[in-house]
Amino acid sequence: MREPVSDIDGWCLEDGEELHRQAPTTFWLPSQEERGGLQPGDYAKLVFRIGFGDPEPPVSVERMWVIVRERVPKGYLGILDNNPDGIEENEELWRGIELPFAPRHVINIQPKTESSLAIIAREPKRRWAKSN
Repeated sequence: MREPVSDIDGWCLEDGEELHRQAPTTFWLPSQEERGGLQPGDYAKLVFRIGFGDPEPPVSVERMWVIVRERVPKGYLGILDNNPDGIEENEELWRGIELPFAPRHVINIQPKTESSLAIIAREPKRRWAKSN
């Protein structure tokens, strides 16, 4: 399963581990064990670089919560639980879409709730193609 790519998807995910390496005293990360041990319903905060159709991407860089839906070989499939502030509503990157991410993308974690478990039990607004 491929990760999101700006040229194809109009957005991508920042590598949280790289952001931490660049600013270790100001950019905190959960431990590698915590980021790699997420379970369905847990919340993961990711950094999105968004540049839909703009010749000078990114349009915005936003930190948004994703709810882990399932574990996959290279990480997770999750459901976006925020709407981006920097773009208009769309079908590609909006609350309720499914997206893949890896432990290296996770910059914060919150434990699952009854609400998050209910969200992942529903059909996503748009599924991520698993065969890519």
